Amino acid sequence: MPELPEVEVVRRGLEVHAAGRRVEDVAVLHPRAVRRQPGGAGEFIALLRGRVLTGAARRGKFLWLTTDDPDLALAGHLGMSGQFRVDRPGAQFGHARVRLDLGADDDGSLWFVDQRTFGWLLASPMVGDRDGREVPAPVQGIAADPLEPGFDAVGTGRALRRHSVEIKRLLLDQSIVSGIGNIYADEALWRAGVHPRRHADRLPAGVVLTILAAAREVMVESLAAGGTSFDQLYVDVNGRSGYHERGLAVYGRADRPCPRCGALVVRERFMNRSSHLCPACQRPPRARHAR
Repeated sequence: MPELPEVEVVRRGLEVHAAGRRVEDVAVLHPRAVRRQPGGAGEFIALLRGRVLTGAARRGKFLWLTTDDPDLALAGHLGMSGQFRVDRPGAQFGHARVRLDLGADDDGSLWFVDQRTFGWLLASPMVGDRDGREVPAPVQGIAADPLEPGFDAVGTGRALRRHSVEIKRLLLDQSIVSGIGNIYADEALWRAGVHPRRHADRLPAGVVLTILAAAREVMVESLAAGGTSFDQLYVDVNGRSGYHERGLAVYGRADRPCPRCGALVVRERFMNRSSHLCPACQRPPRARHAR
C-alpha cells in the first residue's frame, strides 16, 4: 500500500497537472470507485462537472483536490493499488475506474486507476477538523502527520505515551499520528534503536520524540527518491516508480546484515503483517511479571 511519501509524490504531481483546470466532464467507469458517494455515480458527476480544481492537499495517506467551491473537494484514498495518472483523453489504461476530462492537451485527462478496487473517490463536503482546519469529511478524524506544517511532535509524543500498547501498533494508528505505515514504522524504529514491541508508556519522552523525528527523516529521504516502489502498483502521475527501496535498512531485508552492526535482520509476525528489525540494535522488551 502506498504510504505517506508515495502519496505526497502523487499530490505534487496533481498540483502541477490539475490545479487551475476546469472539469469539463466526468466518467465513472466502475461504480465501486465511488461507492462512498451517497448519491452514487450520478451525484459524483453532477457535483464535479464544471468545477475548477484549485489545488492538491494531503493528510497522511488521504488526498484531496480543492475546487472553486470552498465547501467541496474531490477526496480520495489510493488503497492497495490506486493510481492517479494524467494523459490525453483517449489514452488506454487497464483497470481505469474514473476519468476527469480537463481539456484536449497531452495531460487533458486525470484518470483514477485501481487494479484491486480498494481505493475510492468522493465529491466531499469540507468540514472542520479537531484543530479547526478545513478538510474533507472522511479526513476529519485523521491525525496530523509528521510532514505537515506545524506538526506537534511533543503533543503527539504525549498521546503515544498514554497507552500501554506496543509502540509500533500506535505508530500505525491514524487517529494518533497519520501517514506512518508498516515500511516507515520499521525504518523509524530501527533508526531510533527501539524494538517494535516495546510498550509506549515505558519509553522515555525523549525516546518517543526520537522515533517521531526518525519517521520524519526517513519519509523525507523517501520523498526525495520518489517514494518506495516494490512493484508497478505504485507510480507517480506520469507512471514513474520510486527508488527509495534501495535505501531501506531493515524493511524487506530479512537475513541480510544490519547496516549498523552487521547482525542479521529478522522478520517477525506483527498484527497480521510483518516487522523487520535488528535483534542486536533493537533489544526486545523485558517480560512484565505479574505481581
